[in-house]
Amino acid sequence: MLFTIFGQLVQQIMPHFVTQRALYEARERPSKAYSWKAFMISNIVVELPWNTLMAIFIFFCWYYPIGLYRNAEPTGAVTERGGLMFLLIWEFLLFTSTFTTMVIAAIETAETGGNIAQLMFSLTLVFCGVLASPNVFPRFWIFMYRVSPFTYLVDAMLSVGVANTAVVCAANELRHFSPPSGQTCFEYMNAFINSPYGGGYLIDNNATTDCSYCSLGSTNQFLAAVSSTYEHRWRNFGILWAFIIFNAFAAVFLYWLVRVPKKSGVKTKKA
Repeated sequence: MLFTIFGQLVQQIMPHFVTQRALYEARERPSKAYSWKAFMISNIVVELPWNTLMAIFIFFCWYYPIGLYRNAEPTGAVTERGGLMFLLIWEFLLFTSTFTTMVIAAIETAETGGNIAQLMFSLTLVFCGVLASPNVFPRFWIFMYRVSPFTYLVDAMLSVGVANTAVVCAANELRHFSPPSGQTCFEYMNAFINSPYGGGYLIDNNATTDCSYCSLGSTNQFLAAVSSTYEHRWRNFGILWAFIIFNAFAAVFLYWLVRVPKKSGVKTKKA
């Protein structure tokens, strides 16, 4: 749900960029007031302080009210995980702004650029590994899971938000069944619970009828089901910076390639 603000940010950034670009190409570029490099870099950099301010608002209005910080209390990592979650939110906003600038840099209208950005956003979200596990992807499409920036962002945010905490099922989430005659619930379920495909816990190990079973014993069991790992949190944080830097350089390159007039290679002869 947090990622859905991507579309709103695109719709705010692109029309403003197109207006500024039209003014620059009609006024500052012919008068040589400043170079196209200064124009592009300033449009990228000007978003950074606003992204930082918005990251602060989003973090305090989202992370604490829903109680994600409580998941860090059992391991004493409240400060580290809270700080990293803020940095991940900040990275998400930086990625969105630089990605938007990259897409619109060479596109004539904000409407066309917005459609392209939304299509690419949908693809990165679909193939990030949560809506569908990478195990069910056709082998041809697995590359989309690898190149999607949200693969690493979702992995980091999920693991930082919920990892290393015990799960306690509500009464309506328990599964009830009876073991074979002569066996306790523990004897019947122990091998499955300790298997790679099992997990969870029993309410009463010694019961011989009406076993109450919770299918999740740890949040790490849930994370494993969506290919998320807490140990990769800082690695994923670094990978997202690579995407952000790529977006910035690609925006400058695409503007030069499509919008900057090139010098003619034909030499005229003097009379």
